[in-house]
Amino acid sequence: MGGDGLQFDTGISRQMEVVYTAPDVVEQRRVVRAALALRPGDRVLDVGVGPGLLAAEMAPEVGPEGRICGIDISDSMLAIAQTRADVPGGPRIELEPGSATSIPHPAESFDVVVSTQVFEYVDDVAGALEEVRRVLRPAGRVVLLDTDWDSVVWRSSDDARMQRVLTAFEEHLVDPHLPRTLGDVLEKSGFTLTHLQVVPMLNVGYDAHSLSAGLIDIIAEFVSGRAGVGADEARAWADDLRTLGPGYFFSLNRYLFVASAL
Repeated sequence: MGGDGLQFDTGISRQMEVVYTAPDVVEQRRVVRAALALRPGDRVLDVGVGPGLLAAEMAPEVGPEGRICGIDISDSMLAIAQTRADVPGGPRIELEPGSATSIPHPAESFDVVVSTQVFEYVDDVAGALEEVRRVLRPAGRVVLLDTDWDSVVWRSSDDARMQRVLTAFEEHLVDPHLPRTLGDVLEKSGFTLTHLQVVPMLNVGYDAHSLSAGLIDIIAEFVSGRAGVGADEARAWADDLRTLGPGYFFSLNRYLFVASAL
């Protein structure tokens, strides 16, 4: 993972949990689960399980005979996910520390590997995909969702300030434009791409319980003191967005890749 990105301590992890419960992010998980097309008995690994919301939604889909495992580099995220480990109608979710480049499971342990908003933080994407191939059974599937941060359209009363803030925020990622090259890396890593779609996130009118509104304070805190953005400017940026009311507008494209292992 990148060394200078967001640190998912207890505070940030709790903030992200709130963001992940917003209706637009709930809809994103529905799209991901549709692409996963899980069946009873499937063995699934969630790389970067976060607060465990996707894992908990997948558990009833694989049923008590299936298996759901989650790994994360953040102890605080794993602690939150642990509160969702017992799901009616599904297996107990198995959680442990691990990363995309070091998966703590034996070869051919899973039918499906899923990872959302994680690979853009990974230094060695090809190495991570090699690990994914290792733990997948032959012809197993991987489902990846990542963002191209150049796709952001975010209304502001000061477009130049908005650009400075977004440029500074890109420092929290290893590759803020990963989707452009991810399909090629998948193919070169021994996967066959079977499905690709854009997953748009659209917030019109300010709503505190939405993806973008939930990110405002996280972004403002991160960018303060980076790329020439001072603390006062970051606060002014955040305050401005919250005053836009019905005129608030945010759009962002995420990209969903489904591939099978050769």
